[in-house]
Amino acid sequence: MAQENKRKIGRIQIPLSISRISWRDLAVTLGPILLLSIIAIWIAFWFVRPAPPDTIVITSGPDGSQFRNTAERYRKILARNDVNLEILPSHGGLENLKRLSDPEFEVDVGFVQGGLAAGLDTDELVSLGSVFYQPAMVFYRSAAPLDRLSALKGERLAIGSEGSGARSLALTLLKANGIEPGGPTRLLDLSGEAAVQALLGRKIDAAILMGDSAVSGAFRKLLGAPGVRLLDFAQAVGYVRRFRYLVKLELPAGSLDLGRNVPEKTLTLIGPTVELIARADMHPALSDLLIEAAREVHGRGGLLQRPGEFPAPLEHEYRISDDATRFYKSGKGFLYRHLPFWLASLGDRTMVVLVPIIVLLIPALRLVPWLYRWRIRARIFRRYGELMAVERAMLSQAAPEEQEKLLKRVDEIEKTVIGVKIPSSFADEVYVLRAHIHFVRDRLARGKAK
Repeated sequence: MAQENKRKIGRIQIPLSISRISWRDLAVTLGPILLLSIIAIWIAFWFVRPAPPDTIVITSGPDGSQFRNTAERYRKILARNDVNLEILPSHGGLENLKRLSDPEFEVDVGFVQGGLAAGLDTDELVSLGSVFYQPAMVFYRSAAPLDRLSALKGERLAIGSEGSGARSLALTLLKANGIEPGGPTRLLDLSGEAAVQALLGRKIDAAILMGDSAVSGAFRKLLGAPGVRLLDFAQAVGYVRRFRYLVKLELPAGSLDLGRNVPEKTLTLIGPTVELIARADMHPALSDLLIEAAREVHGRGGLLQRPGEFPAPLEHEYRISDDATRFYKSGKGFLYRHLPFWLASLGDRTMVVLVPIIVLLIPALRLVPWLYRWRIRARIFRRYGELMAVERAMLSQAAPEEQEKLLKRVDEIEKTVIGVKIPSSFADEVYVLRAHIHFVRDRLARGKAK
């Protein structure tokens, strides 16, 4: 029957618009898929971080302090990856924290010891991990050894300069021992070398020194000075239980000088842990570099720490950043382990853009042929629907004038089929449709003749 219909069509000399492909239909089919892909790529670009900057600003401590010396070591390590570490001197941990908390101050990261966050907005700060212990070294002049801070009441005491973590911790510890500003004890704003010289010159009776504001050589100088002693905290456990950011530390006998046995016995100290604090928006790649530098600098053992103890993701007053948590668990990403830093960064950002293309665009393109065929056939089936409506009207015993209208409608349907561009792969379906149109026309013509 189909062959017979095709032979009938062959006798109808009406040209058809046949092409190899319908570009309009292809464009309409591809359009939504391409639009979704563009949106996905745009979202990826929106959420992907830009290339990491080539400069990090760190707030450290006074010249010669442990904070400053550590920052210098970080700078040399970061320079291997062509990242410049700009070091800002400060009075110590408290000033570092204030700078980081101030959104107007241009700084990215800094050393901050525990116990300084009270009264400051630290919601936008994260920790990259704890990096070392910071013992409070209380040096004093006395004929007999002392083991309590309260014994310094009424003396002249250097507590560190304004803005230093040493001063903040000193005031906290002294207050717990009943020693406060304005009382019989003279609290002097001396730190570092000034405090050392004042103690050696007998201008003060004691000094509380910490690594954020004192040079490391000052400790050795005082330990070897006649008449100067280092406080052995007999109440260390009590301090640690009361102030959760403090830890109990031990300085082994002879650890500073085995020949002279300095110190003469193991001393118990207390102090906070120093953390590497950063702004929450720090680039993940730079976060990885800083933790890697910290691991190289602090990973070895020392007088107060075991090998491999630092850096560590120990959460105290600041939450550990998500990037730091990921680094401590799995280390650097694959690209950063095998490629130079900037090339790995470029590849990392490129992958973020390629993911939506791979996940969305490629599977969607597999649907294009099916959608394209469905669209072309839908156009043909639409004409079948119109043709069936004409047949139903014809069967309702329409009047002659109505039959004339139906014939005109059949002619319009055929013109529509002829005028629309149809891909050559669908030519057989078009010719079958035209055969059916011709069939309906013949029935109408016979009905009209009756």
